[in-house]
This record gives sequence, structure tokens and C-alpha cells, in this order.
Amino acid sequence: MTVSSITRRRMIGGLAAGVGASSVISSDAFIGSARAQSAQKTFVLVPGAFYGAWSWRRVSDRLVKQGHRVYPLTLTGLAERSHLLSKDINLDTHIADIANIVEWEDLTDICLVAHSYAGYPASGALERIGNRVSSIVWVDALKPADGQSFRDQVPFQMEEGAISRPAPKALPPTAFNDPKDVAWVLSKVTPQPIGTWLQPVKLSGAREKVAKKTYIRLPKFQLAALDKAFADCKADKSWTAIENTTSGHSVMIAEPDWLTDLLLQAA
Repeated sequence: MTVSSITRRRMIGGLAAGVGASSVISSDAFIGSARAQSAQKTFVLVPGAFYGAWSWRRVSDRLVKQGHRVYPLTLTGLAERSHLLSKDINLDTHIADIANIVEWEDLTDICLVAHSYAGYPASGALERIGNRVSSIVWVDALKPADGQSFRDQVPFQMEEGAISRPAPKALPPTAFNDPKDVAWVLSKVTPQPIGTWLQPVKLSGAREKVAKKTYIRLPKFQLAALDKAFADCKADKSWTAIENTTSGHSVMIAEPDWLTDLLLQAA
């Protein structure tokens, strides 16, 4: 079933009930100022490449204000952990970053949220912590198969001996409407440890066993691998597929109210 025109009330009811059925829900369904009312939930927020926990600040502040437990992560070698950048950081390192916060904080009934590149380490972490996760939300995130690497899906040239990919010095015109957001993001991004993009992920199907799964596609950001992930989720009745045509790739920065509402319903 494809849902192209649906009211906000009907959309929220469907998500709350865990309806998948290959539903595609447009961002128009989320326009409005009402906030979801719900019991306390636990969120683990994983940033994409070049980003850190700072990228989730607007969403995490909103969730905390509403009484939820929120753990925005910075993966090893990035942002405030950029001093740890080394040639030894690989995908396993970032998988451990996610799994360790869950295990050391004794977290259960988690909504695991992955943005962009984080679809790789989050998928890998579910192999270890899947029994603690009740829902996942892939925010324009890659959805790898067993044995794939980030470089397989997003090819790039690599300098011999490089240990990282340089942080972007500019952003696409569609990234943000507010120039202040552009300046803020560019002041925060740090190089990405290259080993995280080269190591294949090892998966046995734990991601697909999660009971409640939501995929958000932000088509202003053009990437074939994300189009494929979205198409796969639309065709899979165990996923709810949602499309937001107004935001760029970093919806947690550009439209934090929209994403906060969605996370509360998808959790």
C-alpha cells in the first residue's frame, strides 16, 4: 500500500500502531504545532559522517524537555573525540561505540536512530544489542547488506596513506535554508576516519528482526544508495517509509520539530 495523501492524525495513529504495509508518508502529514504525548522513551542518536553529538542537539533538547532519556553519541575520532583520530579506527570501533553505551548504561527498550553513514555502525551494533532495541529509525541512512562497505555504496578516491577523509568546506545549496545553519555546521565538522568507510559490515539479520522500523528519505539530498534503501523499505511491509521533501539531508538541524514529533511516534 502506498499512502501519498494522509492527514497528520491518521499518520500518527498508524505509526503508533506499528503499521508498515510499505506505507509512504509525505512530510505534509507532519505540518502542525501539536506535540506527541507519550510515556518516557529512551533514544540513542547516532550521527552521520563528519558529525558528532552536536548535530542532534536541537532534537535531543526537545526530547529531554518532554521527559525522555536521550543519548546522542559522538563516534570515536570525530567532534569532541577528534583527538583520538588514528589509522586504527575502523567500522568495528564505531559499532563498539554504540553497543558499549547501551550495555554500560543498562539501556533497554531503545529507539535506535541512525543518520546517513550511521546506518553502517548501527546495523552492526544491532547484531550485539538487538535484544535491547524495540524500534529503529533510519534518517536518510544507508542500509547495508552483509559484506558491504560504505565505499561499496558510495565510491570515492583515496590518497595513499590517508587515515581520514577531509571534512567538507562547503555544503550543497539545498542543505539548509538558513545561512546561520550552514556556518554552524561547517564550524563543527571534522575529518572522518577512513577505516570506517573501508571495512565491510558483518550482518546476520538482526536489523530486520527489530519489531518497529521506520525509514525517512530526504530526496533533496541525491544519492543512489539512499534511493535504493528507500525503495527497499517501501517494498517491505515490516518498514514504514516516510518522505520529507522540504528538508535537506540533516533534518535534525533543519527541521527539529518535525523530526522530534516523528521520533516520538516511531519509537
